[in-house]
Amino acid sequence: MRGIKEKNTTMETPDPGVVLVVEPLLPQRIRRPSDALRFLLTLVALAAVVLLALALQRTLNGLETDVHAGTGRAPDVLSSAAGLLGGIFVLVVPVAFAVERVFHRDGMRVTQGLIAAILALLISYTLDEWLIGSGAEDLKQLLTGGRDVEPLNTVLTPAIAYATAVRMFRRPRWRALMAAAIVLDVFALFTATKVTALGVMVTYIVGLAVGFGTLYGLGSANTRPPGSAVIAALRRLGFAPVSGRRIEDDSSGSRRYLVGLADRSNLDVTVLDRDRQVAGIGYRLWRRVWLHPDTRRRAIRSLRAELEREALMAYAAQAAGANLPRLLATSEVGTEAALLAYEHVGSRPLEELADDEIDDVLLARIWEQVRLLQAQRLAHRHLTGESIHVDEKGRVLLVDARSGEIAAGDLLLRLDLAQLLTYLGLRVGPERSVASAAAVLGADTLAGALPLLQQIALTRGTRAAARKQKDLLPALREQIVALKPQVEVDEVRLERFQPKTLVTIIASAIAAYILLSQISQVNLFSVVTTANWAWGGVALVSAGLSYVAAAIMLRGFVPEHLPLGPTVLAQFAASFVKLVAPAAVGGVAINTRYLQKRGIPSGPAVASVGASQLIGLVFHLMLLLFFAYITGTQAAPSLTPSRGLLIALLAAAVLCLIVLAVRPLRRFVTVRLRAMFSGVVPRLLDVLQSPSKIFEAVGGTLLLTITFVVCLWTCVRAFGGDLSFAAIAVVFLTANAIGSAAPTPGGLGAVEAALSVGLTVAGMDRPVALSAVLLYRLMTFWLPVLPGWASFAWLQRRNAL
Repeated sequence: MRGIKEKNTTMETPDPGVVLVVEPLLPQRIRRPSDALRFLLTLVALAAVVLLALALQRTLNGLETDVHAGTGRAPDVLSSAAGLLGGIFVLVVPVAFAVERVFHRDGMRVTQGLIAAILALLISYTLDEWLIGSGAEDLKQLLTGGRDVEPLNTVLTPAIAYATAVRMFRRPRWRALMAAAIVLDVFALFTATKVTALGVMVTYIVGLAVGFGTLYGLGSANTRPPGSAVIAALRRLGFAPVSGRRIEDDSSGSRRYLVGLADRSNLDVTVLDRDRQVAGIGYRLWRRVWLHPDTRRRAIRSLRAELEREALMAYAAQAAGANLPRLLATSEVGTEAALLAYEHVGSRPLEELADDEIDDVLLARIWEQVRLLQAQRLAHRHLTGESIHVDEKGRVLLVDARSGEIAAGDLLLRLDLAQLLTYLGLRVGPERSVASAAAVLGADTLAGALPLLQQIALTRGTRAAARKQKDLLPALREQIVALKPQVEVDEVRLERFQPKTLVTIIASAIAAYILLSQISQVNLFSVVTTANWAWGGVALVSAGLSYVAAAIMLRGFVPEHLPLGPTVLAQFAASFVKLVAPAAVGGVAINTRYLQKRGIPSGPAVASVGASQLIGLVFHLMLLLFFAYITGTQAAPSLTPSRGLLIALLAAAVLCLIVLAVRPLRRFVTVRLRAMFSGVVPRLLDVLQSPSKIFEAVGGTLLLTITFVVCLWTCVRAFGGDLSFAAIAVVFLTANAIGSAAPTPGGLGAVEAALSVGLTVAGMDRPVALSAVLLYRLMTFWLPVLPGWASFAWLQRRNAL
């Protein structure tokens, strides 16, 4: 009984060295963002390898021949031994690894590997059947070499997927054994001509993709150290923890603990987990590509680099005299995490304070902390309500400085100002935000932040809130300008490119592909030698007259006097701008700018160009109906609408109905049209008071269309085409509308495709139609580029553009 009693007493007495950490149970399995990233990268690599193989077929075939020639010289004994050992080891090594893991009670990892192997077998078999049955001939030839072999090896693919899913690559010995087995098996397959070079590459990449996809889908064993490991690391640093409690994670997802010490003080401990270093990688990569190089952050940073960065920023801020929690120690926690121990300061984040608690004194203290950082060239880069704290005495502290920069440039310092101005503007209004900053930093410093008051410059949460208050950023700018009315600050463009630029690039690539595919069907030598260049000369004159017609049309819609010569040069300059802007955008921008430089106010200038566009659209539709009627009376059966044309018209009608029915789309279109044509009616009334202006406007509009139609008609005649003038007018007016709507520069690709299809439907032979279209685009798009550039430069030198 005594022994039992003593035993019970021992069990009831707590061990003074044990610290119970209050925290939620860590999940046994987690989905690691790094596995998702590797899976996506393998898919990208697979697509790149296949596309390169299709583009470099001859090179790959030569490589295939060299590889087979080299492996074919191997002695038969070596080939047989490699085949035997490779085939055995590819199966034996995974089995041996599975047995070793089972003995270590790691059966879940083996199960995960088996699932990956089964999926890889099914996927490789399915791809093989599809490629052999209905795959592209070029790809099938590259993967099989025209022989009876598997495009994807159904043994290697599961083996590679298995090795990836069980993370065999983290075990050096097993990794070496598996690599040797794969190399021997591939060598044997090459000597037996049972595989191709592209087949091996695709097999390996597909195996990796399936393995990483399985790892992310099923999750991996959670290797994050628990709170007890954090306590043990603090003890090794010389602290005496007696309690621990996990508190809310910080904004970056790092774990945070409040640790009590034996001397009744507390520590704030931040734990950086290795698997969190690639969290949000997609957003960070996009920002890295999208934004100016000076503003971007490194997308992926190692655990050691992240630890050193935060520690360095904390020490630098303390040296600057700023109020940050004092960093006491740093340490790694095993191999999968690291910690930073800060002195605990009882405080509340600014986001938890009510708006009426943020008085002018608190605002001044916040800006004083920012002034101290900026005086030492330190950029915080995350000045939000989460990272600005207020303690019980009203003292302001800046936390979460992990994203900060030491020796920061002017741009980063000004970005901090813009971010904090916007956040405080959301809380206390733009007037108090700017006034409090000016009282501490001065109006000159605030003026530097003026061009950076852009949504793209803000943190994600502040940007979302600013979108809801659309008048906030303009109000902040107005307040700063009121402080410094004569301020001159250069515009700062933070984006490398805008989303619409990306759309234009993609559309231009597609257009170039379409154009090149069309050109490949035409013998350019015969185009040059067989064309009737007398008609070509007429086409060139017509193309030149179109710029005079455009100038006359613009003069007609502007009540003020415009000289004809510079106005014609402005139209040539617009042809140069079409190289980098859609057809409907470049001309509008150049003409508006030209009118403004002629002393016409911005509103009337935009209205005049809008009026010319609106009336041009009306005349365009009227001429299309007129020439279509003439064509119909001529009973031209070749212009009977095809089924595809009817489907396209019906689709366009349905699209219009959808736009009219859906309120947000209807509002979007209405706002854009109102912005484009607002003020048009008053300008038209001014034009109608002058008969000469009416003549110029109507005559210029008609002459512009006629010159283009004549140019296309003469290009058709230059290659022996005999379509009627009315039929060619219908083709031109339809294709011109399509080209104006296309997002590509100058309608590139869309105009060529529409014109060639239209002429072919009208009854012309396809080679003749393509030749005529290429000549027409040469006259109207490519040849005017050089005089357009010269006109653009001349007008700019004389401050006329």
